[in-house]
Amino acid sequence: MPSYRVTLSPGAMRAGVDPERVIPTMADAAAELVTVEASDVQVVRGTPRIVVRFTCDDDELAEQVAAHAASVASTVVEVVGWFLARRDGGRWKRVA
Repeated sequence: MPSYRVTLSPGAMRAGVDPERVIPTMADAAAELVTVEASDVQVVRGTPRIVVRFTCDDDELAEQVAAHAASVASTVVEVVGWFLARRDGGRWKRVA
């Protein structure tokens, strides 16, 4: 089964939201639909990125999962942008 990851660029926190809730909120949203393998925050060139890695059957379902996770995350943090990638051998490739 393919491995995917949705990477979200967060902006400002929503009023009254604890920053520690952002990653679990996004991971829990994905877990409603698929098996979540891992979740984490990365800092790339000084910019935070929230990453949720999961498995699912195909790109179409993975796109739906990623959109759902980003939508739910937007309830706790401003979503500046997000993208979906699929594991292909030893590399991650963006899903169009």
